[in-house]
Amino acid sequence: MGNGRNLGPMALTVDDIVARCQAALAQHTPILAVRDVLAELVAHPTRLEEALGPVEVGGITTLHNAADLTVLQVAWTPGMSLYPHEHRMWAAIGMYGGQEDNAFFRRAPSGLESAGGKELPAGAVLVLGDDVIHSVANSRREYAVALHVYGGDFFTVERSEWDPETYQERPRDLERTRRLFDEANTRWFTQQP
Repeated sequence: MGNGRNLGPMALTVDDIVARCQAALAQHTPILAVRDVLAELVAHPTRLEEALGPVEVGGITTLHNAADLTVLQVAWTPGMSLYPHEHRMWAAIGMYGGQEDNAFFRRAPSGLESAGGKELPAGAVLVLGDDVIHSVANSRREYAVALHVYGGDFFTVERSEWDPETYQERPRDLERTRRLFDEANTRWFTQQP
């Protein structure tokens, strides 16, 4: 799959993960090559956890960030949901723990309208085009953990998000997203015995 290499017996590292994604950018259809790399990686969740460490708190960890590629580890806290948003670049999501529930939307005169959804369990990979609008939820009682790979600089591209109740469009605010993770983590740890 992907670049034709398998994980082999050696330990997986963050550098290996990033190098495989970078190599995929040189392929004829980078998003599909990244999808194949992620499919190979998430088929070995224990190796990913060894490379990235155990998840003890929800959040976004940057593994690589450049103008042409961003690789993140995202851990959705149990019970957490994120409002509708767009990326304005292609994305591939490879789940290796828990499950991420995606709801899709399309622009409408009133803001947004529903356009279906997809459950993404551990071991699955989801490819999103650069015009996709989605929201994410973790309705399970375990962390939903994934590698998120973006075909650009995730942190600097201007994009939109939508109020989850009114569906009114507003500029994307990464600080608001970080606060949502903090609030979800506080709720989760408060509920634990």
